[in-house]
Amino acid sequence: MKYGFIRTAAATPDIKVADCDFNSASIIENIRRAAENNTEIIVFPELCVTGYTCGDLFAQRTLIKAALESLDRIKKETAEINIISVIGFPFEYCSNLYNCAAVLYKGSTLAVVPKSVLPNYNEFYEMRWFREASGETKLIDFLGEEVCFGTDIIVKASNMPEMSIAVEICEDLWSVIPPSSRHAVAGANIIANPSAGNEITGKDTYRKSLVENQSARIIGAYIYACAGYGESTTDVVYSGHNIISENGITLAEAKRFTNSIVYADVDVYRLESERQKNSSFRTDDSEYTVVEIDFSENKGDIKRFIDPAPFVPNDAKKREKRCEEIMNIQAMGLRKRIEHIGCKNVVIGISGGLDSTQALLVCARAFDMAGLDRKGIIAVTMPCFGTTDRTYTNAVSLTHIIGATLKEINIKPAVLQHFKDIGHDESIKDLTYENSQARQRTMILMDMASEYNGFVVGTGDLSELALGWATYNGDHMSMYGVNCSIPKTLIKYLIQYEADITESKELRDILMDILDTPVSPELLPPDKDGNIAQITEDVVGPYELHDFFLYNMMRLGFEPDKIYYLAGIAFEGRYDKKTLYKWLRNFYWRFFSQQFKRSCIPDGPKVGSVSLSPRGDWRMPSDAVVSLWMKKLDELK
Repeated sequence: MKYGFIRTAAATPDIKVADCDFNSASIIENIRRAAENNTEIIVFPELCVTGYTCGDLFAQRTLIKAALESLDRIKKETAEINIISVIGFPFEYCSNLYNCAAVLYKGSTLAVVPKSVLPNYNEFYEMRWFREASGETKLIDFLGEEVCFGTDIIVKASNMPEMSIAVEICEDLWSVIPPSSRHAVAGANIIANPSAGNEITGKDTYRKSLVENQSARIIGAYIYACAGYGESTTDVVYSGHNIISENGITLAEAKRFTNSIVYADVDVYRLESERQKNSSFRTDDSEYTVVEIDFSENKGDIKRFIDPAPFVPNDAKKREKRCEEIMNIQAMGLRKRIEHIGCKNVVIGISGGLDSTQALLVCARAFDMAGLDRKGIIAVTMPCFGTTDRTYTNAVSLTHIIGATLKEINIKPAVLQHFKDIGHDESIKDLTYENSQARQRTMILMDMASEYNGFVVGTGDLSELALGWATYNGDHMSMYGVNCSIPKTLIKYLIQYEADITESKELRDILMDILDTPVSPELLPPDKDGNIAQITEDVVGPYELHDFFLYNMMRLGFEPDKIYYLAGIAFEGRYDKKTLYKWLRNFYWRFFSQQFKRSCIPDGPKVGSVSLSPRGDWRMPSDAVVSLWMKKLDELK
């Protein structure tokens, strides 16, 4: 499609057992239908040209010859269609019959792949008719072409090397070491599996988990096409349970007991990025045969859900589990630091905003874990020019309900004295005006930590670190930053979770009001009505956008133009393209220019797959240039 997306399909055609003419016509119809949907790879079930359930008819030369003729018909009648088709059929070679899949593209057979593992237990009797693959790849004469015959074959697009396809068949996946594991090591990132798994109670759950787990293990896409209605029901029933998974996530799944085609746009650029970052994923294609094709990408937009909040699970139960897990990781990290130092007190600046609220909740949980008195949590509120009654009241009330020790220090006199000392006009509300307050607060917290023989717990979050939205040596600094790998969009849900599980109505009401308060550093005076005048997202942009940009850039390694394209899908109807472009440029400029702040951030626990710790996940020079990324964005104009 575009940006590395490949539209794939798993199809279950209508068939009649041993009626190759009917079956081939049905397969051709499905290929044409899929092509109309811009499909680029389609996989059909095992032995679908004849039907999987032919039994001893597989010993009839009439059937085997008809299967080959039908496959030739499929190849010729789909020669003008831009689609790679993987089709199951029986094939006789050197007096042995093999359960095979043919890979067809634009009138040519790219490969014939025999099944490696033949089931011969319970209802399966494949060894009665077929031979297992020998493991050796040979060049054979197949329908007038010289074609590779074997298991260790990869079909790769020479003009799109990120896309590489390999095949395994049904039971191969269920074996101890599936061939797809070898295929992946050899470089294949899309596995096609023509299958004919029958249906018994509970098997669908196991089958789906098997496909998902294998796609995750190989960091690849897995297309599983299953036989369905039309197969013989003499002893068993086939449900057409088609599944397409990508790196552990099912993108599409067919409704069972109906013959259908399911589609999914797999992202091969994402798969290659994941493999590149994973140092335990090693490739070696030295023993594989690579068949290269000049692949023509279909045009059109992708049809895939793009999560606008990738850090936050959509499912409520999963989100609750994630929130509890994160709270415990944060609290466990802080507990370890408290016990290692041997102190009974921590100092935290409390403002009535999201970040300090989350940090205070974590402190309370950590103290409970360590069996310490919550009075050892020294919560310091430091009102100044921008503090509103709403945030001040919430900070004070929250501290009392948590059971921490409240300290109030009005920093306005100290900041005004500082202005005099450095010759700054207090009427000029510039960066000096704002940063002086942040640094004054940090100095107080550090000195109070000494006073109480404790240490300062930082409150800054991942989103602020990414944007550099922190005052250097102000709120930028602490002794342990519990929120350092939690994005702003997720912090809201963590606080919501605490509000949902608390038995205290008073605490719940305060947390809900904090969630409803605009995000602000409160460094500029309130408006005439006493409300917050300085809204962070008006200055740096919406956090939901920046978190989306951050995840796709860091976690997935996507380029700016692809992120912009995906953002247009994820936020359609909420932000226009001009707005997305503006804030994406802003994100890249801030991310690169503010690395110097991240190069010296305090310790803190990693809770998710994205972290900006200079000691862990992110080692970036502070003077790296953003021009390459900006050039990509310039090309979008």
